[in-house]
Amino acid sequence: MPRCNECGDTYPAARAALGYKTCLSCGEAEAAKLRAGWTVVPLHKGNYTRVTRKEELKQLNQKAR
Repeated sequence: MPRCNECGDTYPAARAALGYKTCLSCGEAEAAKLRAGWTVVPLHKGNYTRVTRKEELKQLNQKAR
């Protein structure tokens, strides 16, 4: 049984085979921290896109020509 890099608990080998290095609860906590930095913004023609970096948002926040 592999051990979690964060808390040291064991987790299923099938999860390790998928490439995860953390148990499910530690992985969920890490994912929640990452999702907190995302935002969804509408584009000019009505589509929505996920923005993860402020530089992307600055480029999208320009008036359509």
